[in-house]
Amino acid sequence: MKSFTQQQFWFITGSQHLYGEETLRQVAENSRQIVEQCNASAAIPAQIVLKEVATGSNAIEDVIAEANYDQRCAGIITWMHTFSPAKMWIRGLGKLQKPYLHLHTQFNREIPNDTIDMDFMNLNQAAHGDREHAFIAARMRLPRKIVVGHWAEPKVQEKIGRWMRSAVGVSASKKLKVARFGDNMREVAVTEGDKVEAQLKLGWSVNTYPVGDLLPYVERVTEGEIDKLLEEYKAAYQIKTENLSAVRYQARLEIGIESFLKEGGFEAFTNTFEDLHGLEQLPGLAVQRLMEKGYGFGPEGDWKVAAMSRIMKQMAQGLTGGTSLMEDYTYHFDGEESLILGAHMLEICPSLAAEKPRIEVHPLGIGGKDAPARLVFEGKSGKAVCASLVDMGGRMRLIVNDVLAVAPTMEMPNLPVARVMWKPMPTLETAAEAWLSAGGAHHSVFSFALDAQMLRDWANALEIEFVHIDETLELDRFRQDLLFADLAWKLK
Repeated sequence: MKSFTQQQFWFITGSQHLYGEETLRQVAENSRQIVEQCNASAAIPAQIVLKEVATGSNAIEDVIAEANYDQRCAGIITWMHTFSPAKMWIRGLGKLQKPYLHLHTQFNREIPNDTIDMDFMNLNQAAHGDREHAFIAARMRLPRKIVVGHWAEPKVQEKIGRWMRSAVGVSASKKLKVARFGDNMREVAVTEGDKVEAQLKLGWSVNTYPVGDLLPYVERVTEGEIDKLLEEYKAAYQIKTENLSAVRYQARLEIGIESFLKEGGFEAFTNTFEDLHGLEQLPGLAVQRLMEKGYGFGPEGDWKVAAMSRIMKQMAQGLTGGTSLMEDYTYHFDGEESLILGAHMLEICPSLAAEKPRIEVHPLGIGGKDAPARLVFEGKSGKAVCASLVDMGGRMRLIVNDVLAVAPTMEMPNLPVARVMWKPMPTLETAAEAWLSAGGAHHSVFSFALDAQMLRDWANALEIEFVHIDETLELDRFRQDLLFADLAWKLK
């Protein structure tokens, strides 16, 4: 997984030559101090790189063109220290292909009452210089993030840092390759979608590979490799089965699948229990382990959730909590305290586990293969989000529900799967009706590490529809907003 330490964000300060060279030197020095102190902040996960003060159309166009083609650059941050005439920015911003944050700040925190004079006013013009800059971005209909406040404030730095995570998600999206082992589960609608549109809009390359292509990678795994991986299992998990041959086969699958993915440059993959030709078990523990390493996964051929789980894991690097594929499995109706039990047949990522997971082997009941080994655990409690990307025909829609995960309210001793229980906001009944109205899928990505704003920024940067189900939701207004959004996106 590409680390945040490998990502850069370019800081471009706007000015002009009207105020003289001394002013421009001070603009550059102030910008340097802002960048240095922000880089020292724990809230900033990636390096901010200071670029030369932009004072003309050619310089602006050149730095943005360079940002577009520099693989290390995940986005740009602009700030108008003085008044920077915005027509100078049109050529450059018109070519921008990276996420864009407009920082509306000023170098000084307070007005220096006793010393303020016209020299000070000529230098510190962000209060209206940024308005000029913002107008041209609005006029050009550019997707952007706006952060307002003094740059040294922790909450401002936190907003910048959180947007950086969204921008890294955009970067991960643009380069994402998804391998589909077999096709979608037959007759299922929501796991389908326009893969060409996904590549045009989101950058995803999604292609199918027969399970027969995977088999040689699985078969060439050596017993020594399996022995070594089994020792990792013993150190990381509780072994609660005597059927070690089933566990060893999942180790074989893990090594084989990862070898295939690495060789092809894939960061996410899917499979389906309806297409297991040549495999002895449906990958369970193997998939959970690969998700724990950062790969995205989608069951039943669900390539959209595979891609989103990879992207959200990229965004969440360094944060606590965990991120995983999820599925709404069954409900516990109890009025205002109604809950959802989320699980899947096998493949929930152990990053969600509250305690040390257990390796168990149980029959699956579908697929007609041997009983697979899997990790069984109960999920953590705390605030989280549940996200679903669906193809609405002509556009993608990202639906996000704020949820509160709780410790399991019952033991469920005969349910041998990893599981999480949560209360969707504002209530199960209201949230589920909103989710259904928006066309949300039964597969989703569940994350304790991310929040709705990060995902909104990701969607906005890629210019896809975002729908938020939160504790303030009113169903009548929500349905009306969906109708208006449908009309607006069709016009767009």
